[in-house]
Amino acid sequence: MRILDIRERSASIESDIANAYINFSKMTVSVVAVVTDQMLDGKPLVGFGFSSNGRYAQGGILRERLIPRIMEADPDSLLDADGILDPVAVSKAALTNEKPGGHGDRAVAMGALDMAIWDATAKAAGQPLWKLLSERYSGGRADETVMVYPGGGYYYPGKGLDALQDEMRGYQDDGYSVVKMKIGGAPLKDDVARIEAVLKVVGGGHNLAVDANGRFDLETGLAYAKAITPFELFWYEEIGDPLDYALNAAVSELYPGPIATGENLFSHQDLRNLLRYGGMRPDRDWIQLDPALSYGLTEYLNVLAVVDQMGWSRRRFIPHGGHQLALNMAAGLGLGGSESYPGVFHPFGGFADDCVIRDGRATLHDTPGLGVELKQVLHAHLREILELD
Repeated sequence: MRILDIRERSASIESDIANAYINFSKMTVSVVAVVTDQMLDGKPLVGFGFSSNGRYAQGGILRERLIPRIMEADPDSLLDADGILDPVAVSKAALTNEKPGGHGDRAVAMGALDMAIWDATAKAAGQPLWKLLSERYSGGRADETVMVYPGGGYYYPGKGLDALQDEMRGYQDDGYSVVKMKIGGAPLKDDVARIEAVLKVVGGGHNLAVDANGRFDLETGLAYAKAITPFELFWYEEIGDPLDYALNAAVSELYPGPIATGENLFSHQDLRNLLRYGGMRPDRDWIQLDPALSYGLTEYLNVLAVVDQMGWSRRRFIPHGGHQLALNMAAGLGLGGSESYPGVFHPFGGFADDCVIRDGRATLHDTPGLGVELKQVLHAHLREILELD
């Protein structure tokens, strides 16, 4: 198996939505295609990848550093014992001559590229990615369905309480149990009113998570914690700056409910520091590293090694991103679930067209690879942007 070409482009996911920290009016993602010499259904086998929302496209890093290193490597050094692409070897080649630390935009670029490599590898192996992962890393055990929750409740011009409630009713109609909404983009009293409005729809705090997107200082984070404690929410997410472990730890000492964070951490080293110093409690809290932003599935295997070493359960890990990669990983690696984006970031957000959500759990696909081809609009969009037709 040989890589013939690696293509990258930037794609827009702009919209008028906003969270407490950023708006998405100029948001982009990187998309990647790995074209191989293998044939699948009469066409060259292509692996597809893309970065998650929130960090912008990283075309320069892909074009100038990561892709050239792979194309210049000995092709045989990129293969496993079965002669198909070895994602770990490809990642090692791409990151040659990169100094340690500084995890950020480089991690996002590698995340998109790594997704495409794993898609190609699973296709070459003739297996859905979730099944390949279960056989390699979970003793053949895979979850038949995956717990999922919709990332929603964004701030939007003119969006009042009625519209927020209608949005949440729509998620319930689509089969979701737990829903998530944004906080921190309005005064505390207004956010409390928004939470109370949603609780009238979803049936209790155990069905509602809230997300501050790292907006709060310690004083504000504690004020919100005090205000929302009586609601007994599913979780209180990303309270302050993602690297302010002391702030997170201080809130966790006083807030009895579950805390979630990690979507803006990009390496297993970052994860280790969060678990060491962030006050995270393994009996109730949640970790949300996004593989498509943090060097990819390959690095997530290192994350899970830290998880196992530090005595955490993999079930406390729910990847951010709302995409096919996270869904495959949750099923194949025994994670706690996956975020979902049924209403935003299309066509990249959301799962395969035939995915069924029932009682808050998603079904899986049975075709080789990530299942990108089963999202027909996304697949067509990728092929057009990457000039594969």
